[in-house]
Amino acid sequence: MHVLELDHVGLDVSDLDRAERFYTEVLGLVVAQRLGRHQVVLRCGGLMLALFARADLPPRITDRIENPLGKGHHAFKVSWTDFQSARQSFAEHRTPTYGPVDWGDHDCLYFLDPDGNLLEIVAYR
Repeated sequence: MHVLELDHVGLDVSDLDRAERFYTEVLGLVVAQRLGRHQVVLRCGGLMLALFARADLPPRITDRIENPLGKGHHAFKVSWTDFQSARQSFAEHRTPTYGPVDWGDHDCLYFLDPDGNLLEIVAYR
């Protein structure tokens, strides 16, 4: 087998409407498709992000990130300009963050979505 590319990433969310608002309003993703009342697919460049409604998820238990380094997450590549403005946008939307972290050739900022999924924005210099 030869994998051509990553097609989509899926995340479980407890409130699909709230998650859709977060990903469209805070990250600027665009709805590509709705599959019933339980799945929304968002366009993210050449990749898709699928949000799956899961009413059985426990509520997010933290509003802060202790240390995200080395933990599973999904990263979104942004321009340097968008990276600079992201902290203000995250603060306005009360989005928990960690960083920025300087990795030499790029900076990253970790954040949590409303369900506590660990995410990251990355800007290369």
